[in-house]
Amino acid sequence: MPDARLQVPPNCDLTLGLECLDKSTPGRSVWQMTADERFENPAGIMQGGFLAALCDSSMGAAAVTFAAGRRISVANAEMKVSFLGAVRRGATLRCEAVVVSGGTRTAFVEASVTSDEGRLVARASSTYLLKDRQ
Repeated sequence: MPDARLQVPPNCDLTLGLECLDKSTPGRSVWQMTADERFENPAGIMQGGFLAALCDSSMGAAAVTFAAGRRISVANAEMKVSFLGAVRRGATLRCEAVVVSGGTRTAFVEASVTSDEGRLVARASSTYLLKDRQ
């Protein structure tokens, strides 16, 4: 039987250098990461999958805080990411996620990623399934 404890932060966030800055407001979270050279594609810009991972962690945390007072786990049912600008090595990225709509079993969440210059570089949306934990 698997261990029911959760590791926070998870190894994926630690590996990518993701940092949660704020999750004090239910249904909202703010995260940041630095565009490291390990995340560059052959053209020298950040590969989109790493931006998607930042969005997923931020939106997942927003979904968890949305269910204030409940012990839940969340699963990403689907996600769409639009890449709006190139991210160069060394940029500090800020991702703000907010639950747009939700209930007891699902949450629809959106995220915006901006560079340290204040430029919007990605937008994402996702539906999370919420499940009570023992």
